Amino acid sequence: MVTRTEPAELVTEQTVAPRLALAVDFVNTLEWRGSARRETLLGPGDLIKWLAGENALSAAAGDGLNQWFAAHPRIAATALRDAIELRERFHRLLRAKALGGDCDPADLANLNRALAAAPTRRNLERTHDALAWRVMVRPTAPGILAPVLWSAADLLANPGPTRLRECANERCRWMFIDDSKGGTRRWCSMQACGNRAKAQRHYRRSKQAI
Repeated sequence: MVTRTEPAELVTEQTVAPRLALAVDFVNTLEWRGSARRETLLGPGDLIKWLAGENALSAAAGDGLNQWFAAHPRIAATALRDAIELRERFHRLLRAKALGGDCDPADLANLNRALAAAPTRRNLERTHDALAWRVMVRPTAPGILAPVLWSAADLLANPGPTRLRECANERCRWMFIDDSKGGTRRWCSMQACGNRAKAQRHYRRSKQAI
């Protein structure tokens, strides 16, 4: 369960325009799920850096969080732990949708609690040539991950045919949204897992021909 941590004095605002696939990319911050798992979020700074790199956290808000977390290491550790727990719940929920299965009620209930604890989408603002959400930021997992939570909820609530996929490489198991014309994409990346699978098939055929 996500820990409820008092945000104390840090409350700031930012304007963000999150992508629909943001939750999928967040799930993939744990690499090689099917084999030697590699965690990329090793500290609160890694989480903030990832969010800023995905335009889900402004530079100013990220700097403020880094400074505040440095002064409050216990709360920072709790926020990171809760963020990783949410990521794993996102993974189970999105994978169930991708495979046509049912969501775990406990995971869905936890997602709903995190959504209730997150800032709400209330105000749109124009930024350059687009509109974006004006949202509060607080030093808790739901307070930081609000754009990711919205993405996960929007993907799960989409009633249309799902384009959520899991990489066919059993060692990888990254999630992705299939944007191919025919909806038949099997690999998270043709340059990575797709080419590796082609090379393995070629090797097996060569061995059989000997």
